[in-house]
Amino acid sequence: MAKKAFLFPGQGSQYVGMSKDLFDNSVEANEMIRTADDALGINLSYIMFNGPEEELKQTEFTQPAIFLHSVILASIIRTLQVDAAAGHSLGEYSALVSAGAIQFYDAVKLVRARGKAMQQAGIERPGTMAAVVGLQPEKVASCCSEASSVGIVQCANFNSPGQIVISGSVDGVKKAMELCKASGAKLVKELVVSGAFHSPLMDPAKAILSNELENTPIYDAKFPVYANVSALPSTKKDEIKKNLFEQVTSPVRWEETIKNMVNDGIDEFYEVGPGKVLQGLVKRISPEAKCVSIDKYTDVEKYL
Repeated sequence: MAKKAFLFPGQGSQYVGMSKDLFDNSVEANEMIRTADDALGINLSYIMFNGPEEELKQTEFTQPAIFLHSVILASIIRTLQVDAAAGHSLGEYSALVSAGAIQFYDAVKLVRARGKAMQQAGIERPGTMAAVVGLQPEKVASCCSEASSVGIVQCANFNSPGQIVISGSVDGVKKAMELCKASGAKLVKELVVSGAFHSPLMDPAKAILSNELENTPIYDAKFPVYANVSALPSTKKDEIKKNLFEQVTSPVRWEETIKNMVNDGIDEFYEVGPGKVLQGLVKRISPEAKCVSIDKYTDVEKYL
């Protein structure tokens, strides 16, 4: 019997027009989108459907937009019984909603608060991020450690074999980029981001999120959700809360997460949300695993 899992994307996979076809074709999607607009007291759906892209790219809108798109899809295809879930950074919130650990109405407010806090932290403590391709994790970590004499920098995402993202202060990241190039990285590229996500520069956001998490009801998950900070499955509410808190300044251990899921017997992955970023990563991490992308209404029709 094949074991299935949902995977949920994180920031960067948004696009103008997202969820519009879901809104037009599904009563359930229509209700969920109206509920989210209402819960947030902003016209999030307008920004999702119409843009402008600059506005949709602001973290405080990007995060709830991707979250909303993802959980609507997961809700529509819930008859597809899965055994586990995982999400990349922000996607972990979508995964927890799919597992019943956080109610949709509470989660959409929590995600917006997280997005706003991270955007504000990016203004207060400016930083940047860079992708490093073709170097071993240990080597990238040692370049970061050496570069930290000039500024904060650490590994932020271990995405797939040979693809790592580093994050920190501008000086720290620039220095680490030089060192990674000198160490033989195939490609080192600064990313266009509004903050140094998954680095200590996000500490102010962590403080705000801590308060929000305390005021959000969190339940035991109905099935295991693999956490970014540990790459391990979790179902207990206290552990879930702690993982979400730590996640803001800790690396996303995505490669390990997928490997652990495969080792635990999962052989079918469904990327639920905008884009196909995670599908690409799964192919690189575990080429034998099946991975399907579900983004548009035409993708969900076959599961109805």
